[in-house]
Amino acid sequence: MDRGKPGSKMHVLSDANGLPLLVGVSAGNTHDSEGLKPMVEGHQTRHDPHRGRHFKPQRLHADKAYDRADLRRWLRGKRIGVRIARKGIESSKRLGRRRWVIERTMSWLSGYRRLSPRYERDPRNYLAFLGLAAALCCYKRLIRLTT
Repeated sequence: MDRGKPGSKMHVLSDANGLPLLVGVSAGNTHDSEGLKPMVEGHQTRHDPHRGRHFKPQRLHADKAYDRADLRRWLRGKRIGVRIARKGIESSKRLGRRRWVIERTMSWLSGYRRLSPRYERDPRNYLAFLGLAAALCCYKRLIRLTT
């Protein structure tokens, strides 16, 4: 937690390739782990009408800021595999192999001029620009894959 820090924090939920699926904003002085539940609950699952089942996230990778027993229980209750570094036990080298994906996504989003530094005073406007930047990242990836 960054006590007294002005500003805001970006929360991003991405897939295994780094495409941003869901973005969110919270106050700069809140703990990172407070943004996990709204992000996971806000993620829409897809329904396959031919097989009659829902597709949901299989695993969640996170850093040590999200190492809380209640979050682990909550994710296991939703049948999502937990891969969160433990404080004082696991080093970041093992999780670093997959963590660079979200770091790259955050770098993509921070590259847009309206997002870093934050110019918007209203959080709804900032969230709208963040969503637009996420859509542009997905669009650029789609163009690169189809050409």
